[in-house]
Amino acid sequence: MADGFKDREKGYEAKYQHDQEMLFKITARRNKLLGLWAAEIMGLSDDAAEEYSKEVVASDFEEAGDADVVRKLLGDLNDKGSPIDESELRKQMDILGDTARQQIEDEA
Repeated sequence: MADGFKDREKGYEAKYQHDQEMLFKITARRNKLLGLWAAEIMGLSDDAAEEYSKEVVASDFEEAGDADVVRKLLGDLNDKGSPIDESELRKQMDILGDTARQQIEDEA
């Protein structure tokens, strides 16, 4: 019976690790999509938009949660004169989060 519990524990650990990896991939993809979305609003060229999306992904490593990404995007959008506010940005984050999840699941 002890072996059954160990096997079950290993299964839960593997599922937790898989779920965390998926969450990381989804969040990174969402941030890339957000960067491309913001780049379009700011009128960046294709190459500059791609580079900007990488900056947005990297900005998520500054602190836990989404606050660092929100701060970067709002700051950059406001610097370019965009009227995007935090509630609109967070709504777009939710939409692109769903898109990212679907893309990652389709790739798996």
